[in-house]
Amino acid sequence: MTPPWLTLIGIGEDGALGPAAREALNAAAVVYGSPRHFELAGGFPGEARSWPSPFSRVYETLKALEGTSTAVLATGDPQWYGIGASLARHLPPESMRVLPSPSAFQLAAARLHWPLQDVECLSIHGRPVETLNGFLHPGRRIIALTSNGETPAQAATLLTRAGFGPSRLWVLEHMGGEHEQVLEGTAESWPAARTADFNTLAIELAAKPGAAIFSRTPGLPDEAFRHDGKMTKREVRAVTLAALSPRPGELLWDVGSGSGSIGIEWMRAASGAKAIGLEPHAERRAVAAENALALGTPGLELRNSAAPEGLEGLPAPDAIFIGGGLTSEGTVETCFNALRSGGRLVANAVTLEGEAVLLKAWQTYGGDLSRISVQRADPVGGLTGWRPMMPVTQWVLIKKDTQTP
Repeated sequence: MTPPWLTLIGIGEDGALGPAAREALNAAAVVYGSPRHFELAGGFPGEARSWPSPFSRVYETLKALEGTSTAVLATGDPQWYGIGASLARHLPPESMRVLPSPSAFQLAAARLHWPLQDVECLSIHGRPVETLNGFLHPGRRIIALTSNGETPAQAATLLTRAGFGPSRLWVLEHMGGEHEQVLEGTAESWPAARTADFNTLAIELAAKPGAAIFSRTPGLPDEAFRHDGKMTKREVRAVTLAALSPRPGELLWDVGSGSGSIGIEWMRAASGAKAIGLEPHAERRAVAAENALALGTPGLELRNSAAPEGLEGLPAPDAIFIGGGLTSEGTVETCFNALRSGGRLVANAVTLEGEAVLLKAWQTYGGDLSRISVQRADPVGGLTGWRPMMPVTQWVLIKKDTQTP
């Protein structure tokens, strides 16, 4: 086999490099990195190149260097929320070798004496700080990569507003370097002052009485979402998500996303799960975006479109939920054809017209057709009675390998 021409070199704040990393750096004709990395590395004979702007240009630039001995300097472990994971999507694995240093997660856990296997490791570097909202539970420990010196104060404000003000925070600056220091406090008492830009945030979560604490199991309370009344209610939502069967890294099409409740719960339920929501009403898209931030799924992608036209050109889904646009001509057929083998399709209807579409779909494609009826206790004068919600007809299909209309 041809030896790798690209070496990813992890470097720490102390600039220390092992023999293999130093040899690869000295042998590279071209070295990519930031000015900070170049300074830490302490000199090398190859040509130093800073990252291009926009950063996405680096992939084509690196491909053009194929066959030329090239090195990339990165912080810590390039494979843990680093450039290594991104390059692996653009370059064949046999073209690269990776020489990591201890990651910020490992260093922070070592400083705090936390067992890393029990810690939630997140990145809010270049990501909304609201990502934390998906992991708020008393007693949980989080280590998070940050964007800059403003991130810790932003996180403290978020935690305080969510009722997690008593949470303990540590900001670990310049770990492994001569300027290393650790700042400690609680979220509710954290100063607004900026910390050093190169920092890692550690959190030990604690909540005030009455704080909203949400499970990642589907079926959040209706009041967890902002909505205009037209949303999939808790009991039906739990059944719907069970049928959709969220799995790590998979993509959901949420057709007629409304408040975003199905897409949000899908993303919360499985690591790395993604969702694209189609919603033609601007007010509902805005509400869905707010819900996504509040519940820790800022990656929910919302599109100003409706089915079936808006489905054209979307990435292939692993599961599809049709909650709106069901009666539009071609929606069911388009969704069925887009679904991969083994994918799940779930559609809910509350109107007779929607039921007619589901009956035809069931007769055409098979699957399971059921009706969900829910009653909630409600005051009746001075007593209590059962108040029925609108029944929901649900069609569930798991697409078979050779299934066609």
